[in-house]
Amino acid sequence: MEPMDIVGKSKEDVSLPKATMFKIIKEMLPPDVRVARDAQDLLVECCVEFINLISSESNEVCSREEKRTIAPEHVLKALEVLGFGEYIEEVYAAYEQHKLETLDSPKAGKWASGAEMTEEEALAEQQRMFAEARARMNGGVNAQKPAEAEQNMDS
Repeated sequence: MEPMDIVGKSKEDVSLPKATMFKIIKEMLPPDVRVARDAQDLLVECCVEFINLISSESNEVCSREEKRTIAPEHVLKALEVLGFGEYIEEVYAAYEQHKLETLDSPKAGKWASGAEMTEEEALAEQQRMFAEARARMNGGVNAQKPAEAEQNMDS
């Protein structure tokens, strides 16, 4: 997919935060492994391309069902259609966990009332969610304790 293929948006308009992505890449590798900057950039581009691919196929699935809103079921079906069926169970489990966390979260009240998080709160929440995702991928290794996550959110 060329940089301008995404409904008139430039490459810069459809990217992921590189600093966050570099941090995830570094944390997923053993401490003695280094990754060249251009390899990191390539990994970020692969992530963007993957998201575009899944989004596009999810939209196709949604359209075939004559729906106007992409639902989680459409994303799961897109994964299957694109040959990523082995990830569906793990993706669904992460989705279910996300639903539980957003319902039980003290932040859920904030969202319901229409108030927004501060940038610091949003960053802390994003880092907590990345840590939980990494922990799930690593089979529970490096999981942050709830008290630590709460302390990090308050700082």
